[in-house]
Amino acid sequence: MLASGEDLALLPLGATEQHGPHLPLDVDSVFATAFCAYASARTGVPVLPTLTYGCSLGHTDRWPGTVSLFPETLIANLREITDFLIRTGLKRLLVVNSHWGNASSARCAIDRVRFDHYRHFQIGFRNTFDLTPSVWKQFTDDGDDFHANRAETALMLYLDPDAVRTDLLPSADDPDRTAGKVFTYPVPQTSKNGVTGLPTRATADDGENLFREIGDELVRLVTLAKIEQPPLATPPSARPA
Repeated sequence: MLASGEDLALLPLGATEQHGPHLPLDVDSVFATAFCAYASARTGVPVLPTLTYGCSLGHTDRWPGTVSLFPETLIANLREITDFLIRTGLKRLLVVNSHWGNASSARCAIDRVRFDHYRHFQIGFRNTFDLTPSVWKQFTDDGDDFHANRAETALMLYLDPDAVRTDLLPSADDPDRTAGKVFTYPVPQTSKNGVTGLPTRATADDGENLFREIGDELVRLVTLAKIEQPPLATPPSARPA
């Protein structure tokens, strides 16, 4: 990687958690891996191994299959991975996340990495499900608190149709019950089957279109990230010599 002159890498960030009766446990990891592979093929930027465990505490232990890290563990993982990448000479990292529950922990980790290394390292973070307003609208068109919904099911029907239990789809729909609530609630208090949304509306064609829309936007961002520089020159340290 460094020998070729490339100093940017992509880190896919997923999860291992229940996705209703019809989808496998690795949905978010499948997404992050596939989007990064697509961007890598178009830009030549290498992809690190996917982090397949994320912060999924909201799913509790109600349905079998969820294996979650605590936020502080995910923060530590991201910081330690970045430290070793810096030791190898890498200059840039883009974390590509496909699980909603990872976002706050990842941003805390990135804040710390920036503080520790901003003079010689650039780090960025993007959620695949809200890369553009259009993408976000498609993910939330059947519920703001989406999970295993139309969009996610459509993507899986395109990426790995054999992993979708289509025989269980007819009874998988479960509405979003979070609208207007003041507090946030774990999934067992908002969903009867682990789903939030209408997966019965999903089609493989919709999944392909959504995948390419997300993938093409990620390609655009990665292309920019390869050459982007800070808006202002790094100022001298305020600490006395």
